[in-house]
Amino acid sequence: MDLFDHARKNAPPEVSRKPLAEAVRPETLAGFFGQSRIVGEGQSLRQAIERDRVPSLILWGPPGTGKTTLARIVAHATACHFEPFSAVLGGVKEMRVHIEAARERRRLHGRRTILFIDEIHRFNKGQQDALLPHVEDGTVTLIGATTENPSFELNAALLSRTRLVILKSLEPADLRNVLDQALEHPSLRARFPNAALTDEAKDYLSQLCSGDARRAITALEAALEAASERPDESGPLSLKAVALALDRRILLYDKSGDQHYAVVSAFIKSLRGTDPDAAVYWMLRMLEAGEDPDFILRRLMIFASEDVGLADSRALPLVMAAVQAFERVGLPEGLLHLVHAATYLACAEKSNTVLKTLSAGRSAVAQYGALPVPDHLKNASTGLQKAMGHGEGYRYPHDFEGAYVPQRHLPLEIEDLRLFEPKPRGEEVGVCERLLAIAQTRPPGGAR
Repeated sequence: MDLFDHARKNAPPEVSRKPLAEAVRPETLAGFFGQSRIVGEGQSLRQAIERDRVPSLILWGPPGTGKTTLARIVAHATACHFEPFSAVLGGVKEMRVHIEAARERRRLHGRRTILFIDEIHRFNKGQQDALLPHVEDGTVTLIGATTENPSFELNAALLSRTRLVILKSLEPADLRNVLDQALEHPSLRARFPNAALTDEAKDYLSQLCSGDARRAITALEAALEAASERPDESGPLSLKAVALALDRRILLYDKSGDQHYAVVSAFIKSLRGTDPDAAVYWMLRMLEAGEDPDFILRRLMIFASEDVGLADSRALPLVMAAVQAFERVGLPEGLLHLVHAATYLACAEKSNTVLKTLSAGRSAVAQYGALPVPDHLKNASTGLQKAMGHGEGYRYPHDFEGAYVPQRHLPLEIEDLRLFEPKPRGEEVGVCERLLAIAQTRPPGGAR
């Protein structure tokens, strides 16, 4: 060993200039958190990776869920050459260069190539078609990553030659594992030798980052950078220090505690109280504190039927459109769809008729049990059923004026049961008027 060898051996580890989220990316499934549904023990994709029989894949999921990382892990585990390619920066010409290199690599060295195409939804139909023969003949194993619904963005021919894998946003517990793993990574330790976070700070980051591992690591990097500029402070970074470094106000909100239920309750009651300002405030409080947007969208779907219902029948389709739009767009722009839906529901006419009808209907079923179906309402599709009187006396409403004819639809024992009582508000006014008009056509004591 000469002096230069000695110097190299004793030199401190080189500080990576890569973004921390890239530098700490795991290389094996053991460090890949949050997608056990698809790569957990015994899952078919994991078995395919372990057996080196990975097919071409389309990875669909929100940002920061591990699409690029999973592609690199596949390449590493299967000893394939990994060739990254961005659909934003390159086209067919550049792709053909990679295809030809893959063909030569296989011919000369017997080594396969994984062609990883990020944002594959940016390829047009012609560019996607250009991939087909090379995926089909095995020149490359394609792994495409997309945040957009593949059924809308990719053509059927390409989808039929790949396996679709859906990745979900990470849970806070998964993000804590990601943070713990990053804190022990040599690349991070080389830059921040004494890096540590309090449990409170880890919880804060894992909730703040809405299931996005890249965002969590980037936020961790920013907090550690800020702390390194204050050498007088020591010990693990506190929640307050992390929030200060990220220029974020600490919002008191425990997703599994009393504060969670208090804020959710305030949000729902603001919607019900026709106060769009308060509804948006409480909703954004939840989101800024790290609440899962899917939770809020589910609450909006429930509210559209429970508190608006038939008073404004456009409410539920609008909320469902917001759900679909959010799935396509994601954060942060998807917040527009959440605010759109919340303000519409807050301003809509309110009626709990659907809720009350549900409650009354369940009570009636519990009270009266399985009463027999009246014979005239039974199906008469066979000769035996007709001989038994099934369907006899049934009157087809479309054969009568106004598509209505009085007849009994409930069992005789509860023929006067009333479950649905619309209110004279919003669009239910029209429903009330129609039912009243129908009631006036019935003979006294006649069937309804």
